[in-house]
Amino acid sequence: MDVLGLTLENPVIVGSGLLTDQERNIRKLLASGAGAAVTKTIHPNPPKDLNERIIRLETGLINSTTYSKRPVAFWLGVLQAFATDELPVIASLHADSPAQLADLAEQVERTGCRALELGISCLNEGDGLQDTPERVHAYAAAVRSRTSLPFSVKLAAGEGLEDRATAAADAGADAITLSDTLPAVVVSPASGEPELGGMFGYSGPGIKPLVLAAVWRLRQLGFALPILGSGGVASGRDVVDYLSMGAVAVQVYTALHTDMYDTLERIVRDTAELGGHRPVGTGQRASQHLEAL
Repeated sequence: MDVLGLTLENPVIVGSGLLTDQERNIRKLLASGAGAAVTKTIHPNPPKDLNERIIRLETGLINSTTYSKRPVAFWLGVLQAFATDELPVIASLHADSPAQLADLAEQVERTGCRALELGISCLNEGDGLQDTPERVHAYAAAVRSRTSLPFSVKLAAGEGLEDRATAAADAGADAITLSDTLPAVVVSPASGEPELGGMFGYSGPGIKPLVLAAVWRLRQLGFALPILGSGGVASGRDVVDYLSMGAVAVQVYTALHTDMYDTLERIVRDTAELGGHRPVGTGQRASQHLEAL
């Protein structure tokens, strides 16, 4: 199957986050059967004063994390190594302005990386809370003006999604990823105040029905771009549900915070047993390159 110009041997993609902030983790996730992996979001100026935390809930995670703190130069070297080894890795990118993001995308293209995901809708940063079609179009159009690489725009389900998705398509995006985390608050029993000091990103099983509805709705409205489903995936059944609603591939992330590699292998195996693409080859290739680290 072809997704963003990459040949995937199964539709299970590891989504962007803390677990994909290290080269070795990404290689081992691919060796464990992932069809592809998305890096933690690379940003030229990641926030330095944010207290990044994760709170576990019965139905997922709420987190205040944002972007990789590793410098762009570090990531350019890692992406070049992935490209040399022909591994299916998608670089997640964001920046402080459309022009900066376009410049970053151009640098990443020179590494040989073959696909991008624009992580422009992170609600743990102020501008992500005010996502608009105009903002989405500006970032996507800037990237398209500077690179020919296939890219997906990661959007959050919610108000105005159809207009934001249309804006991404009109600006030249090749796909959208749906959904980014959704806004949530955890109340501290001791203080009665928000646990993390405000509203941050929620992921996990609780958002799956909401994101499935968003994918279904876009397809009902005739939205034609490929959709990478993301939200609450913890089993092969979840993957198949997203594919049934019109996604072309499915990202898993939150579930991997428990028994990361075993959980991924189970999801990939169960997806194949339910009729998904049976994984062969990519994991073996990634395993060989793990030994070089």
